Amino acid sequence: MNDEGRALIFTGDGKGKTTAALGMALRAHGHGIPVSVVQFVKSDTRTGEFAALNGMAGVDIVATGLGFVPRPTDPRFADHRRAAEQGLRSAADAVSSGRFGLVVLDEVCMAVALNLLAEDAVLSVLREAAADCTVVLTGRGATEGLIAAADTVSEVRCIKHGFDRGRKAQKGVEF
Repeated sequence: MNDEGRALIFTGDGKGKTTAALGMALRAHGHGIPVSVVQFVKSDTRTGEFAALNGMAGVDIVATGLGFVPRPTDPRFADHRRAAEQGLRSAADAVSSGRFGLVVLDEVCMAVALNLLAEDAVLSVLREAAADCTVVLTGRGATEGLIAAADTVSEVRCIKHGFDRGRKAQKGVEF
């Protein structure tokens, strides 16, 4: 990260990492700060968050993932890696362009943890961020290198989750 920019991470096994980052996007938007959201791994553009952000002037959102990631031995894994790499190119453009004051890299930590992206490649994107750009990284499994590069790291811990008791994902809550 450059000397003036910021990097924040929301990681852990609990629910709410993306929600926290999108709360920051909402806050930034309310202050007239242009926002970019690049979603890694996620592919569904029918979610409530995608619909809301896609309709806001001054907010760009793109889902670059292909959904649930197969095991590395699965032939489809290479497609997921290529999609993540394309997402990282979009992220690099967003953070270095000077057009956005906030860039959310949603599930990028998971993309690194699953070996879809190299940690060094993500760190390189952070180093290239424009001076006034804040970058927020979300996802389980944030690596030590990403944590070291961030100035603020929050871990969301799961105490209990309705899914474990058979509750299905609910519109407006999980998607």
